[in-house]
Amino acid sequence: MTAPHVLEARDVIAGYAPDLPILHGVSVHVDAGEVVSIIGPNGSGKSTLVKAIAGLVRVSAGNVRLDGRDITGVAAHKLAAEGVGYVPQTGNVFATLTVRENLVIGGAPLAKAAALDRIEEICTIYPILEERMHDKAGSLSGGQRQILAVARALLTKPRLMLLDEPTASLSPMAAGELFDAVRTLAEGGAAVLMVEQNVKAALRMSDRGHVLAEGRNRIEGPAADLLADEGIGEIFLGFRRDAAWKEGAG
Repeated sequence: MTAPHVLEARDVIAGYAPDLPILHGVSVHVDAGEVVSIIGPNGSGKSTLVKAIAGLVRVSAGNVRLDGRDITGVAAHKLAAEGVGYVPQTGNVFATLTVRENLVIGGAPLAKAAALDRIEEICTIYPILEERMHDKAGSLSGGQRQILAVARALLTKPRLMLLDEPTASLSPMAAGELFDAVRTLAEGGAAVLMVEQNVKAALRMSDRGHVLAEGRNRIEGPAADLLADEGIGEIFLGFRRDAAWKEGAG
């Protein structure tokens, strides 16, 4: 019997008001060790999809499963115990607290000794956190703050990590640091679903991609194939059919 996907969202209809759905039957799955990027034009429902999976937006039809278990509608604050980590686009670290204090808060669901051991493990994955352990989170660079947010979510060893626009407002260098961190996360065995506006960079480090438009699945497939298809950039992402799709526009 085939093992279930770590994440499977099937035919999800969801939105911020019962009679005004943003998603119209969207489906996506992610397996262990895989990075899947959700891309598409503004207003296509990308962030709504991640928030629906994370329990922050009401799902009115369809279902969301984690390792085959139905987690549809489970409240966001309960999902960490179910193996789901979620990093929102903004407000994802406590700027006035130190890096260590942020990590301790992230490890609160664990026993104290286990949390301290886990913080030590996380710092071997992301050494910059050890270097900045006693600095205020607000003093970190944008990329370092995002790495801290990811690391904090990792403390409970989630099977699934949801990232909403992780490189928003970051410099190219900081975005690169963050993407490296995401790839390291997947290589550790987690399943990663990422919403990202930096299309080319996201596809280059992803295994698969989904293009959403108007709240519906439009195209899905291996990330390398999507990156090579100039028509996707022209039709769904507003890029011209020229070198900008492959080299310049993001």
